[in-house]
Amino acid sequence: MKFFTTVFTAISVFFGSFIALFSGTSTYNYRIDATSTGGVIPNIVDNINVWDMGTQFYNATRNEKYDVYKFVKYVQLMQCTGGTYERDLFKDPRDTSTLTDYDFTRLINNCRGILGLGAKPHLKLGGVPIKYTTDAVLGGFNMNVYPPDDYNVYYNYIKAMALALVDEFGLDEVRTWRFGCMTEYENAAWFYAKDETPKSSLTAYCKLYDYTVQALIDVIGEDVFVGAHCMGVTEGLWDERDFLKHCGTGKNYATGEKGARICFVSASFYDSRPGKYTKGFTLPQLMRHLKKAADKYGLDNIIFGIDEGRILSGVNSGKDDDALDARKTGYTWQAAYDARLFKQAIDSGMDYFSSWSFLTGGNLSGYPTISYHVANNIYKFAGGRQAKVTKTHMNAGFKIESDCLASWDEDSQTLRLMAYNFKNSLEYDKDMKVNFDIKSPLPDGKTVTVIKYLVNDDCNFFDEWLEDRKTYGIGNDCFSWSPDDACIDGTVTLSDSRAREIYFSKLRDGYEECARLTPVTETAVVENGRLKLSETLGAGNVVFYEIH
Repeated sequence: MKFFTTVFTAISVFFGSFIALFSGTSTYNYRIDATSTGGVIPNIVDNINVWDMGTQFYNATRNEKYDVYKFVKYVQLMQCTGGTYERDLFKDPRDTSTLTDYDFTRLINNCRGILGLGAKPHLKLGGVPIKYTTDAVLGGFNMNVYPPDDYNVYYNYIKAMALALVDEFGLDEVRTWRFGCMTEYENAAWFYAKDETPKSSLTAYCKLYDYTVQALIDVIGEDVFVGAHCMGVTEGLWDERDFLKHCGTGKNYATGEKGARICFVSASFYDSRPGKYTKGFTLPQLMRHLKKAADKYGLDNIIFGIDEGRILSGVNSGKDDDALDARKTGYTWQAAYDARLFKQAIDSGMDYFSSWSFLTGGNLSGYPTISYHVANNIYKFAGGRQAKVTKTHMNAGFKIESDCLASWDEDSQTLRLMAYNFKNSLEYDKDMKVNFDIKSPLPDGKTVTVIKYLVNDDCNFFDEWLEDRKTYGIGNDCFSWSPDDACIDGTVTLSDSRAREIYFSKLRDGYEECARLTPVTETAVVENGRLKLSETLGAGNVVFYEIH
């Protein structure tokens, strides 16, 4: 009987795909039981990562119109304590006659700015200052890839930094921050031993981690929140799980005791470009891979996240590179891509998925990219309990996907839904009908308010931008990196001076209006304990419902 059921299901899916292919419209039916809930949904978008802190958070102010810091709670400062002469925190990074001329002013000022935005610093300590390494070598990211000559000297550096932060902000405050050791620890472009072998490089990193953590513990205390970020999704110089084994069962290089404190494990997750997934793990597979290793070595009180990710390259190249500056595109397709990724992250038990930016000017200036609208709605699910969702019917074309996230918040008596229409192709242009049959915990006969946020071309300026580029002759050679990126206020993407003059003087103000998302408010009645909703989603569209 099981065999015939499987065959029947396969035939149904085939004919459903066949019908959808010729009708042009896919259909997904979802049954939601908001009276049956599971775990609490995290704020999956509460982290951003910053490549080079520079002075960008000095006297920083929140964007009053489009406030990313409504949902961003942690700012990751990558490699914020060294690895280049510009990042090394000394009065004179080139003066090797002294190893203790510390100057943490720049780090302190940036941390003060982050706190002023209402967020907390997540300090990714490293790389190793150049003057701490004889014959330092700059790797793929133009940073010192070698370990320190003397780990005690490095310990003193990190300890002095921690003391400076506590002196400035107070111990109670700094204990609410997060700390990491390096970026993508098994990536040879970031760090390896001088003999360049996997075994020696693993040992060098574990030693660096142990001395870093002990320096933090000796100042901040045993409860300091600290962890590490691996590459994970692709092969590194050595197996990232060996570090977790060290933390769980190995000998601590700084204390001589068993294991090392670790509170989080994170990874990177990048797809290659629109239409091309990365080779290696899917996001759910990556999380299972890391969790299995953590469980194996007794690391059962840690959280998991993605410290950087999304999409590496565009389908179009600028004059210098095809890389996406913000690691996301401006196409409406990106909305469904994000919704799909965040849903997978939540289902996989992740705590957060860190992003590079959400606005056309980064995170402090500019107006919304399409990704902002997805993040600004999905964060509202945080604190609610995930409701049971069942797909009861599906007619979908080849590789067309949809999924639904649902939550029930008992305190606010609010039901939230999200669904998307996705195919991994920028050429995809088919509609999808999504139907929701909801078993509601709200009282029977109650008239409820239904607020709908439809993320589509109507709240995305990028389609107008593509047309205006044709009108004004703004070709791909006017961009340094991929023109598929929506962060066009900055010069890494839109670099040509003539194109920038046209954009800022003639186009930008209109685009801000095009990027506005206007919700639609309706009412519905709970009948026999159920609510029913329907929506037609265009390609790449995402719909959010707030019901109370």
